[in-house]
Amino acid sequence: MGIAERRESDRQRMRSRILETAMKLFLKEGYERVTVRAIAQAIEYSPATMYLYFKDKNEILFALQELGFDKLYEAQQAVLSVKDPWMRLRKHGRVYVSFALNNPEYYDLMFIMRGPVKKMKEKKTWEAGLRSYQLLLDNVQACLDAGLLKKTHPDAATFAFWSLTHGIASLVIRERCIMYPEEHMQSIIDGALDFVMENMTRRGR
Repeated sequence: MGIAERRESDRQRMRSRILETAMKLFLKEGYERVTVRAIAQAIEYSPATMYLYFKDKNEILFALQELGFDKLYEAQQAVLSVKDPWMRLRKHGRVYVSFALNNPEYYDLMFIMRGPVKKMKEKKTWEAGLRSYQLLLDNVQACLDAGLLKKTHPDAATFAFWSLTHGIASLVIRERCIMYPEEHMQSIIDGALDFVMENMTRRGR
């Protein structure tokens, strides 16, 4: 490995260390309470060094969210092998909830924890997040085109489906489902997804 490659490898390791530490602090203390100085102290580096990697705290959060959306999009690829659009949408729901439950820290940073979306708004095109939405929207549109869903605007149907899956994931992650035995949660999640999907269909399907 040459000098340039070694420096880049060291830089990437340092960047990863900053992100890992920031994630832990954001989740423990809350985004608003954490400062760049606090992150620097946790990894025993000076704040000045931190600014060599990230412009500010917003940029750190945005980088973590992008990592999370990369993971979500990777998980979504599992639905592409399902040819029938209706069955693909069913699987989409299960994949989304499964991603959230298997990656609760990332999901919290992506969708639950309070934090600014300034960086997202600054981006003219935010590929990491929008491509996951587009994949779901395309799936919903295919169901509408095939007459499998009640007629409505595709964005409205997509938002409804996303809201359902997000609500399920959020309730479980935040441990708001204590009324259900833990060993029954998966069947309850599956049943909830099936129930709502059946009520989204056109009559006579």
